[in-house]
Amino acid sequence: MHRLFVAIRPPREIRDHLLAIMGGVQNARWQSDDQLHLTLRFIGEVDRHQARDVAAAVASVRQNLFQIALCGVGSFGRQGKGALWAGVTPHDDLKALHKKIDQSLMRVGIAPETRAYHPHITIARLSRSAGPVVGFLERWSGLSSLPFDVDTICLYESRLGSEGASYNVAERYQLA
Repeated sequence: MHRLFVAIRPPREIRDHLLAIMGGVQNARWQSDDQLHLTLRFIGEVDRHQARDVAAAVASVRQNLFQIALCGVGSFGRQGKGALWAGVTPHDDLKALHKKIDQSLMRVGIAPETRAYHPHITIARLSRSAGPVVGFLERWSGLSSLPFDVDTICLYESRLGSEGASYNVAERYQLA
């Protein structure tokens, strides 16, 4: 089985900026450089044949190049599990791309996304033992960056392990 998702890999300078702000929350599991991405669509586990169909479906998506920038931080979670994230702006092109990917995946038998799409880059995972996040959120509320081009999307395969998830790029797709 293959555990797949479609995402944007931020450029090196954006990842470096995110890595530099990580810290200050006790027992948070901070993301590594290899884990930093902006999910466009989580797919989940599929078999080898369906993985090929997914790759072809994502390849059929057409979207013009666009730009986004970092914009603030936030957190979400429930029942002792959650995440810290860096926001991005603007959302319109990201939401349009998410919708196009979702529609292409439905054509190959992947159920549509049922959750609201909230574009973000996860920077830390939180468990019940994580310390308070209020200080981190206040300190980095004004997080921003220069706009960066979104010209490529990636199909990732995720593998869960004792040290967290590892992500490998299965396919890269250039936007028009």
